[in-house]
Amino acid sequence: MSTAAALIGLVLAVFGARMLVTGNAPGVIARSFSSPRQAGGYHLLFGLAVLMFVLGATLLTELAAMIATLLAVALVAVAVVYFRPGSRSRHHTE
Repeated sequence: MSTAAALIGLVLAVFGARMLVTGNAPGVIARSFSSPRQAGGYHLLFGLAVLMFVLGATLLTELAAMIATLLAVALVAVAVVYFRPGSRSRHHTE
């Protein structure tokens, strides 16, 4: 299970980095975020958090694993606060 979770984290991180580098996001994702930068940052931070959590839980001692977990939670908090989907401003014209 940890290998699958680490792979998911790696895929998310690479996907986010690709969006940040190219400045393009796939259609469904682009509609959920206000910019490709926000979409890329969100996916990159979530992917890094998953990787950090899985690697910390499987490879490190208990104290180091707890520190890795706290850092992963902090990355998720940053992603949710600064890059959350649905934060795009919607202007309704009537």
